[in-house]
Amino acid sequence: MNPELALELILFMLNFLHNYSPQPILFQIDWLKIHWYGIFIVLGVSAGLLVILKLSKKFNISSDEVYDLVFYLTIFGLLGGRIYAVFLDWPFYLNNPFEIIAVWHGGLAIHGALIAGVFTLIIYCRRKKQLFWQLADMLAPAVALGQSIGRWGNYFNQELFGRPTDLPWGIPINFTNRPMQYLSSQYFHPTFLYESSLNLLNFLILIFLFLKLKPANRQPGLIFLVYLINYSLIRILMEFVRVDSTPVVLGLRLPVLASLLILVSSLVVGILLLAIRKERVGR
Repeated sequence: MNPELALELILFMLNFLHNYSPQPILFQIDWLKIHWYGIFIVLGVSAGLLVILKLSKKFNISSDEVYDLVFYLTIFGLLGGRIYAVFLDWPFYLNNPFEIIAVWHGGLAIHGALIAGVFTLIIYCRRKKQLFWQLADMLAPAVALGQSIGRWGNYFNQELFGRPTDLPWGIPINFTNRPMQYLSSQYFHPTFLYESSLNLLNFLILIFLFLKLKPANRQPGLIFLVYLINYSLIRILMEFVRVDSTPVVLGLRLPVLASLLILVSSLVVGILLLAIRKERVGR
C-alpha cells in the first residue's frame, strides 16, 4: 500500500473515532438484539480458527481435531473469562445477579480465559495423547489475533477506556458511562485501540517466529511463552491508562499483579526450557 494512502486512512479512522458515538446494539428485531460485542467475539474466534487450521497442517493435525479443540477452548475460555470478570467486580454482580449471565453487556477477563484455556488444553492433550507445548505454540498466534479483533467490542460498549485526554484521537464517552470523577470530561484514551493494535503486532511477531523458525531449531513452548510475555507487557501498559474499577492488591491493580506473575513465570519457564534443550543438544 502507498505510504501516503495508508497515513490518510489512519488519520481518517482516528478522526472518525474522535467524532463518532458508538451504540452497543447493531440492530434489533422485536425482542432479538444483536450486540456489537458478540459480533466481535465471533469474528475473533473465527479468525483464530482460520489461523489454527492453517498452522495445524505443519503438525499433520486433521481439521476435525482442530474443530474439537477450538470448540472446547472457546466454551471453557469464555466461561473462565466470565467467572474471572465477575470476581473482579463482585459487589456489582452481587447487587445485580442477572448481570452475571448478561455477557452481551461485556465483561470477559482475558486472564480468566487464559487460565481456563490452559487447563482445558492440558486435559485435551492427555486424553488425545498430544504434546501440550506443541499445541500451545500453534494456538498462541490465533489467540493474539482473536484478542486484537475482540477488543473492538469494548469500544461499542463504551467500556474499559482510559483517562481523559485532549489528544485528537480521544474518543467521546457518553455521560452515563463515565466514572463519577470524570463527569465533566468528554474525550478519553481509546485503550481498546491501543491494545488491539499491540495485540495485532504481537500476532505478527508470533506468526513470523512460527513460520520462520524450523521445528528442529525451535524449542516447543517458546512461542507460547513469547505470547504470554508480550501480552503481559501490553496489559501492564494498558492498566496504567485505564480508569475502570478493579480490585487493588499490594497497591497494584489486580490485572497488573496477574500480568507480572505471568511475565515472571513465563521468563523462568522459558529459561528452563532453553537450559533443558541445551543440555540435550550437548549430550
